[in-house]
Amino acid sequence: MPPVLILALGAFASAALVKFMAKESRRVNEELDATRAGTEPEVSTRKHPTLRRDPATGEYRPRDQ
Repeated sequence: MPPVLILALGAFASAALVKFMAKESRRVNEELDATRAGTEPEVSTRKHPTLRRDPATGEYRPRDQ
């Protein structure tokens, strides 16, 4: 592999890593600030519906709400 290509790939990976770390740092700081202020952070805990077991088939299905 040519050295220029390896350097370009390394620079791209480094930029992606820095972007991810900055985003994660902002998210964690928001949670910490909300905790210090005494309020709950706005995080969705309901990403998936609650499942209930169907007694007839034994399969799990979303709960009717």
